[in-house]
Formats: sequence, structure tokens, C-alpha cells
Amino acid sequence: MENNRNFFITIALSVLILTLWQVFYMNPRIEAQREAARIEQEAQAPAPQPGQPAQPGTAQQGAEVPGQTAPAVPGAGGAVPGAETREGALAAGRRVKIDTPRLSGSINLTGARLDDLVLKDYRETVEKNSPNIRLLNPAAMADGYYVETGYVGTGAGELPGPGTEWNVEGNPTLTAANPVTLTYTNDAGLTFSRTFAVDEDYMFTVTDTVTNAGAQAAALSSYGRTMRYGTPHVQGIYVLHEGLIGVTGEEGLQEIDYDDLQEARQITPGKSNDGWLGITDKYWAVALVPPAGQQFQPKFSFFDDAPRGQRYQADYLTDPVSIAPGQSATVESRFFAGAKEVATIQGYEAGYNIRQFDLLIDWGWFYFITKPM
Repeated sequence: MENNRNFFITIALSVLILTLWQVFYMNPRIEAQREAARIEQEAQAPAPQPGQPAQPGTAQQGAEVPGQTAPAVPGAGGAVPGAETREGALAAGRRVKIDTPRLSGSINLTGARLDDLVLKDYRETVEKNSPNIRLLNPAAMADGYYVETGYVGTGAGELPGPGTEWNVEGNPTLTAANPVTLTYTNDAGLTFSRTFAVDEDYMFTVTDTVTNAGAQAAALSSYGRTMRYGTPHVQGIYVLHEGLIGVTGEEGLQEIDYDDLQEARQITPGKSNDGWLGITDKYWAVALVPPAGQQFQPKFSFFDDAPRGQRYQADYLTDPVSIAPGQSATVESRFFAGAKEVATIQGYEAGYNIRQFDLLIDWGWFYFITKPM
């Protein structure tokens, strides 16, 4: 009996200490960062840069650009939200299979978009036959959720973006031991070679090489974005953040709730040359890691135009790089898509030197996920 009493006292004291730390340290810190970001945004009100992803209402009919999804949704003939089954959406185009010890899914060769990802180690419920967690889904579905990279620029012809049809070189299955390379050559003589690699956990590496065989220099900015359709159900617990998140620039940690982004429409932190940004759930997350040491503009956006309704996006756009005729340039970026396991996240922070990547985890909530044995 005495041991039980001491045990419960220990638990109560631990909860009290954790609550006090969250209330008196973490909450004021987060609020101060948010206020600093708000003041900076109001003072600066930066104008769009050349090649910046378009704002609502500026897209050409039938086209999709970073920062906005046009009415014609990628998929089976511009499907109405909710009309597509997952199987039908996946069968609508050519794909590269993904098969690792912990992940299954595919990359859509239209747009070189990762929009099909299943976590092999986790299920929706504790039931034995419960479906595995489907983290990413094609855009034709009502709960579409995907990651893609692309280019914007001038003097470079038609650049690879959401509608580009890529070709596969070699083995068409992405595994932890076998990277997959996609290629695309445009009308201006630029050849894009994009290699996807993935480790045995949840980190993808994308290596883009652009070779200019054209007659004039090309100024290109690369972008990365993760787009999520619909507003997911959240726990609503003040020590647990679910929504958009990132660590970039002088603002540091940004934790943006879905309803706050609906009100602001767009939040644009200052430019940075390191960090990460993305969307987080209670146990899972998708996070973009821009090219190391290269200046980029991070941004969080909300859209609710017809016919697709509410959508949330985290994206970045790098400063332009000029590629002279006969020359080539290579850029390497990464993105995380998986479970928020403490050891795995900390390993990525140390191994890839990702600034404060462990803040992807809600330390104050103490919902630690450990890697299955």
C-alpha cells in the first residue's frame, strides 16, 4: 500500500512539474515568437518576388501553380472532391512503386509528386486487422495530401511542375537500397534529372540536376511544397500542436493552428538559409527541408476557392540560380514523411544538421513514440 501511494505521488508531481514548465516557459516563448512574426509581417508586407508561387485568382485556367490549386484538379478528369476512390486515383496514371521496411506507396509520374504513402508499422486502431495509416493521398481525393518539388523562372521554356509527365530511368521501384531517377527535357533544351532516395525510416532525399543545352541562360528557382485538402479533426489540447509548423529565419519556431491560418490567409516568415517547415498531426508529420545553405522564402497559405474547398500549404521558394548554356547545376533537398519517433527525429537533426528538428515533437505533451522492435 505504501509503495502504491508513493507511486501515485510521483506521477502527480511529474504531471505538476510538466504543466508548470509548459505554462510558464513554453507557452510564453511560443506566444512571443508568434507576436514577433506578426509585427514583422505587418511592418514588411513584402511584395511577391519574380517567380514566386501565384496568389489566389492569378492562375491560368486549367493550370496549377505552387501556392494555388486551379479548378482542374490532377487526377481522373478533374474529379469532384470525394468522387474518387483511392484505388481509382492511384490507377489513373503511371507511378513509381515505393517499398521499404517501413513504407509502401508510390510516386505519381505526373508532377513527380509523392501522393501515396502508407506506414507499415502503424495502424488506425489497436485492432489486429485495422488498416495501416495512410499518410499521403492523391489530390483527386477529398482528403488529398501530397509533397512535390518543382521550378519557376524565366527564359527557360516550360518548367517541370504539377502537370509535367516524367520518364523513369532504370529500375522503377524505390527502395532503401535503390534510388529512382526521373527525367524530363523541355522545349528550351533544358534537361531535368530528378533522383529520389529514401532511407530505412522516413527521410526522402531529392537530387535535381539541370543541364542547359539551350541557346540562352536560364534563371531558375526551385520550390518545395506540401498541400493538404480539408481541415482534419484535431485533439484541441493546448499542449499539443496540430497544424502547420516550421523553424526558419529569425522567427524560429512557428506553430500555426488551422483556424489561425484561415483567418490570416497567408503567413510569410522572413527569408532563411536553414530550417524546415511542414504540417504535423498528433503522431505523424510531413516536413520539407530546403537545400542546405541556400536562401529561401518560407510561406504558409490557406485556400478555399471552388471546387476544391479548404486547403493548407507549407512551401518554400529558393533564390534564383542562373545556368549558362552548356552548363549544369545540382540542388539537393529533403522531406520527412512518417511517424514522430523521438530517436528517429533526433537522428535526422544530428545527421543532416537540421536546425531544431526535434521541435517537430511536442515535448510538453509527453506523447513519445518509440520505434517498434
